[in-house]
Amino acid sequence: MQVSVESGEGLKRKLKVQVPSERVDEQVEKKLREMRGQVRLQGFRPGKVPMKVVQKRYGQQVRVEVLDEVVRQTYAEALQQESLRPAGTPEIQPVNMEAGQDLEYEADFEVIPEVEVKGVEAIAITRPAVDITDADVDRILERLRKQHAEFTAVKRAAKEGDRVTIDFDGKIEGKDFAGNSGQDVPVPLGEGQMPEEFEQALIGMKAGDEKTVTYTFPEGFPDEEIAGKTAEFAVSMKAVESPKLPKADDAFAEKLSIDGGIEGLRSKITESLEREREQAVRGRVKNQVMDALVEANEVELPQTLIDSEIEQLRQQTREQMQRSGTDPDPELPADQFENEARRRVKLGLIVNELVRANEIQLDPERMQQALQRVASGYEQPEQVMQYYVQNQELMQSLQLQVMEDQVVDWIAERAKVTDKPMSLDALTSGVEEADSSETKPKAKPRAKAASKTTAKSTTKTAAKTTAKKSTAKSTTKTAAKSKTTTKSKAKSDEE
Repeated sequence: MQVSVESGEGLKRKLKVQVPSERVDEQVEKKLREMRGQVRLQGFRPGKVPMKVVQKRYGQQVRVEVLDEVVRQTYAEALQQESLRPAGTPEIQPVNMEAGQDLEYEADFEVIPEVEVKGVEAIAITRPAVDITDADVDRILERLRKQHAEFTAVKRAAKEGDRVTIDFDGKIEGKDFAGNSGQDVPVPLGEGQMPEEFEQALIGMKAGDEKTVTYTFPEGFPDEEIAGKTAEFAVSMKAVESPKLPKADDAFAEKLSIDGGIEGLRSKITESLEREREQAVRGRVKNQVMDALVEANEVELPQTLIDSEIEQLRQQTREQMQRSGTDPDPELPADQFENEARRRVKLGLIVNELVRANEIQLDPERMQQALQRVASGYEQPEQVMQYYVQNQELMQSLQLQVMEDQVVDWIAERAKVTDKPMSLDALTSGVEEADSSETKPKAKPRAKAASKTTAKSTTKTAAKTTAKKSTAKSTTKTAAKSKTTTKSKAKSDEE
């Protein structure tokens, strides 16, 4: 087999491969002989069909299959021979596939760049140091009481803490828009279910009242059709209900199916907060590590991987829009995701190189702990664990997350880490505290938000760039069906 490589612009490469005709012919002959023993044709006894008849009837079909297999095999062999790591799938163009002549084809692709990771020892990490206090437990307990409150209709004006039921119909410049109306919509006042301005307009209304509420959608609103525009909502107050919270006692714990009474419930809350703290701290540390790696390293990025990541981000956005009740935009221009896609690809290449260069191996114990942690959030954790074990895609995703965490830990061991005291509320809300010794007015509670994990999908991208053998698939089927074919599409598999 003869192989040559041409370098194009940047990371582009052209692989030219010539395979001796004997290799193809031998495999065709072998397959036809195997078929002969199974072929059943009228007028011949089973297994006694003449080879010439078998060749005439099935020769072309078998040759197509063999050419496909040989291209996949030799493409992988050529990559190994030339020490090439392709980024994504190649475009394969047949050059010569005539019977009795050497098989020739060309493969165009981008390669994974050489990456030398710098700046690990210079990374500075501020790690939150958070204690779970009684006040934290009390706050969650109060939230549970509110969730199990019994509501009674009242005639007075609505106030924060009440639950109101409304009808609303909104218009922008006199026209309807997606999601502009609702009937019998329950709104717990003060919980941030509706925009704050909208909820504030509901306070003071009584059952039977009507009001026009003006609201301007933020510029970054997901639905671009209404982002930044002002709507007028005709609101009808259907009901105002006042909550009656259950007592925080043993009976309440029993209602929640918690053993050990109220103390058992507080213990469960503490355990949950500890898990939340661990995840939030890891998220903050991870973000700092990834930001530092991006800042310290310049990496040439394969456009193939960027395009793939853009498509993944586009699909995620569509799914999020569907879940939020917004009609997904079929277009979603690529430039909307360009920066994030480039960041993910860059981080994937850097993380992958750290794993390779430092021989970081997946820790089975941490993998098991991660699996248990995921399952613990469900009522039947054992079934969830079994489901994961039987689902290769889910297990691979979890393995990548664990490996990413191991890389972050590896870096943290070598970086400068400073512990910073912080409250749990500040940690989970993302609001920084200037100085824990200062007395500051308590921030108004807002919807809980996990700290942004900007490194999300980093190792998924890394996995795509590890050059899991890329093999040409169905490369030659179209070409071989017609001896004079001039156009043939090629795809590849990542084994």
